[in-house]
Amino acid sequence: MVNLVPYFVAAQSRSKSSRKGEIYFSWGYNKEWYTKSNIRINQPELGNYYSLRHVEAHDHPGWDEGLFSRALTIPQYNYRLGYFFSDDLAIEINFDHTKYIIDQQEIHYTGKMDNKPVDATLDWKEENGFYYFLNNGANFLLFNIVKNWNLYEHPTNKIRIDMLGKAGIGPVLPHVENSFFGQKNKPDFQFGGWNFGVEQAIKATFYKYAYLEFSHKIDYARYAHLHIYKGKARQAFGTYELILSLGVNIPTIKKHK
Repeated sequence: MVNLVPYFVAAQSRSKSSRKGEIYFSWGYNKEWYTKSNIRINQPELGNYYSLRHVEAHDHPGWDEGLFSRALTIPQYNYRLGYFFSDDLAIEINFDHTKYIIDQQEIHYTGKMDNKPVDATLDWKEENGFYYFLNNGANFLLFNIVKNWNLYEHPTNKIRIDMLGKAGIGPVLPHVENSFFGQKNKPDFQFGGWNFGVEQAIKATFYKYAYLEFSHKIDYARYAHLHIYKGKARQAFGTYELILSLGVNIPTIKKHK
C-alpha cells in the first residue's frame, strides 16, 4: 500500500503566494433575472395615489448583439476595484450596470386616480402611453468586504484557483425614464435608494497577474423618490446575476522568497 502521508505533509507545508498588498481591477458583462415587484405612484398635484401590482421586468444584456461593434459601456457591464489588506481579506468597490425594463403585460393597479378610487387592469404597452425603463442602468454600487479561499496553486505560479465570498451595501444610481398614461418624465440619473448584495466567485489567476472570474450574485434594491411626471415612484425588487469578468492583479508590496 502506498504511503500518502509524506505527500500530504509536503502539500500542506508548501507556502502559498501572498495576496496582501495586491490591488485588482476587472471588467466584465452580466445577465440578470428580476423578481416581481409593486410600483407605488404618488402624484399629489394630479390626485393620483396608486400601485401597480406584481410587475414583471427583464434585462437587456446587449453583449449578445455584437460586443465589439459598439462602445464597451453600452451593454450591461460591471467592474470591480479592490485591495487585499491581508492574505485572505479585501475591500472592494463593486459596480453593476444592469438594465431594467417592464415587459409588455396586463398590470393590475389599485388606489386613487384624480382622487377617485380605482381597481382595474391596464394593457402595458408603449403605444398605449406606458413604459418604464431603468435602461441606462438600474446601477448597483456596493462597497464589499471580500473573503478569499485558495483552492489550488501551481508550484510555479502558472495558475491559481480561488473561491471568493463577497457581501456589501451601497447606493443605487438609476437612470429613470418612464411614461404613465402618456405623461412622460424628464429622463435623468439620480440617487435612487439603497441596495445590498452577496456574491460567490471562482477566480482563475494566470502567471500571477491576469485572471478570469465567474460569479453569481443576489442583490436586493429599494428605490425611492424616482422621478415621474409631477410626482415620485418607489419600488423594491430582488436580482439574480451571472457575471463574467477579466481582470489584472497589481502587487504593491515587494514579495520576499
